[in-house]
Amino acid sequence: MEQLFDQSKLVNNSLQANADALLAELNWFEKVLQLRSAINAGNVAAGTSIFDARPPDLNNLDSSYGRFLAQHQFKFAERFLLFLSMVSQIKPQCLDIFLVNNPQTAQIFTEFGGKKGNVFSGFLPTAETFLFLLASDNLMLRFDLMKLFDARNPLFALNVLEYEPLPPGEPISSIPLHISKNWFEEFTTGERSKPRFSTDFPAHLIETNMEYTDLVLPEHTREHLELLNSWLQHSPTMMNDLGLKHKIKPGFRTLFYGQPGTGKSLAAAVLGKKHNLPVYRIDLSRIVSKYIGETGKNLAKVFDAAENQGWILFFDEADALFGKRTNVSDARDKYANQETSYLLQRIEDHNGLVILASNFKQNIDQAFLRRFQSVIEFPVPEAGQRALLWEQGFSSFTKMEAKINLEEIAQKFELTGGVIINVVQYATMQMLKEGGTEIRQKDIIEGVKRELKKSGRTL
Repeated sequence: MEQLFDQSKLVNNSLQANADALLAELNWFEKVLQLRSAINAGNVAAGTSIFDARPPDLNNLDSSYGRFLAQHQFKFAERFLLFLSMVSQIKPQCLDIFLVNNPQTAQIFTEFGGKKGNVFSGFLPTAETFLFLLASDNLMLRFDLMKLFDARNPLFALNVLEYEPLPPGEPISSIPLHISKNWFEEFTTGERSKPRFSTDFPAHLIETNMEYTDLVLPEHTREHLELLNSWLQHSPTMMNDLGLKHKIKPGFRTLFYGQPGTGKSLAAAVLGKKHNLPVYRIDLSRIVSKYIGETGKNLAKVFDAAENQGWILFFDEADALFGKRTNVSDARDKYANQETSYLLQRIEDHNGLVILASNFKQNIDQAFLRRFQSVIEFPVPEAGQRALLWEQGFSSFTKMEAKINLEEIAQKFELTGGVIINVVQYATMQMLKEGGTEIRQKDIIEGVKRELKKSGRTL
């Protein structure tokens, strides 16, 4: 039979290493299942322990999964817990043994734990499944293993395993075990897909074709940006090799302030591009909820997804949430301030770069500013910078009317870079609309008039 596609083209070294590592882990996992069954049935020698099924050595495989295990030096129990949380997505049928019903209750045996999914018809493990497999009815061991579900465990602190809230009165052992989508992608493909904007993830990925060197900014602004450059480049060395992670908080927090169009968003985008880091923009003015608690829940999802991924978080219109605090006059004000304090704490705990942007520095609460490492002004460009923006804005494939003097235009009109680009677009569109071959001065002037009118100004 003719092969429909060349499978070798779909496999790269990273995918193969990940597959080999997870296959070795799967073989070990199945041995643990078999050993538990044999121990419970009394078919093994006295003194046989579930921990006799030693996990494989993955050090010779350059896999994402193996590197994660080595980094955190996970022992038998943590490693088994991690793989149990993802096995239903790797080989779900190996858990079918737990679907057998207790003839006395006509239900799954209680000691197996587990549940069925809303769509998935197989067995989904819970904490009780984990405890049964490793401890069975050994109470002391069960109590010891329950410590792994502490929030400080890297599996939960790094959001590798996701907690689902339990209804009141449900035992802790009923916690469903499932791995987060991001980490599952990391362990299998070696890459994480970029999340899309939604009500559950209120952030947009921002990208640009421009480079860091294309920024047209005053010297003092560029010097402050170099501090961010330095942090993005040297943070791992500073925190880990120099041991400062025990002395200073993770991450870096800064405020960009200046009029719209002065380059705040662009600066964030080119910083991310330079360091190959995704930049996610959150417009706070659009998502601040009138319902107490909803804003915090929405933004918490962004932080949870961004944790330990190196993302740059760019909060636009920051004064919508981080402006001067509300005087407490009723319960709503009290909870709104509590919510803001909680989110500020998440920003302080985030281990990546967080940028807050505002049109005016004075709109941001001074208590917040004192907790930031830098505050960077993006002023309206001076005449020389405006001339450069005009020159760079027009396509190199278009011609200009002989009478156009961009330096004179830059000197006459005090415009931001964003406004200049809007005028460039308008004048270029007019040229194409009229079937012309060169940019006309009258179209530039008309474009400037249109932009000034937006802000209530005239020539």
